[in-house]
Amino acid sequence: MLGWPLLTGVDEGRTGSMAKRAATKKAACEDCFFHCNLLCALDLAEPCATFRPDGPDGLRPPQQLRFSFRQERRTQAAWAFPSAQEQAALHAS
Repeated sequence: MLGWPLLTGVDEGRTGSMAKRAATKKAACEDCFFHCNLLCALDLAEPCATFRPDGPDGLRPPQQLRFSFRQERRTQAAWAFPSAQEQAALHAS
């Protein structure tokens, strides 16, 4: 068979986030926080852009990325221009 395989809910040897994404269930309006708490005013057949999953913790913001500090940069340059005296010595001859 030529071409890319179709993604299914079954993990067929994929690793990482690709397998995780394929295994997650599709979002439904019935699983939305707003729908479950009678806060939704929309009558749509599919989840809207404001879909938030309902859970025991209630409405939570998405998990933030971790901030990691870079190592300190060098205080001395790896290469520098010659000083004025060194340049004068080069051109004096």
